[in-house]
Amino acid sequence: MEPRNNTARLEFLLLELTENPALQSLLFSLFLSMYPVSILEHLLIILAVNSDPHLHTPMYFFLSNLSFTDICLSTSTIPKMLVNIQSQSQSISYSGCLSQVFIFLAFLVLENCFLSAMAYDHYAAICHTPMYTITMNPSLFVTLVLISLGISSVDASSTS
Repeated sequence: MEPRNNTARLEFLLLELTENPALQSLLFSLFLSMYPVSILEHLLIILAVNSDPHLHTPMYFFLSNLSFTDICLSTSTIPKMLVNIQSQSQSISYSGCLSQVFIFLAFLVLENCFLSAMAYDHYAAICHTPMYTITMNPSLFVTLVLISLGISSVDASSTS
């Protein structure tokens, strides 16, 4: 009987962005400063759309959903990257990697679906102006959001 290696490693080792410690601290500070600014900008868009009744139109509804999706998309990757840069630990567990890929893909597909819904909204507003208020009623754009959520969940599940 031939001896076999029975060690099982349940984590992935990630490549470093750079091995230069000065550059690592620069990258850490850069990403750490950009992340909260990005989150704050998207939250301000959501707050502006929800607080002003004049902005309760399909275009701004999709814009606020797109901002929320961008928050979730950046939150799915940047905190782990900051932890890896700061701790000098370049590993991620198999389940952590799988969940991060699922979340990233789900929100990426959701963002594309929202952009498609926004394109349809613009098309309806430009090409079918007299029928726009009838075509783009609140139940339709809520349905478009729910369909987008379903498509993104199914696509992310089948990919990851």
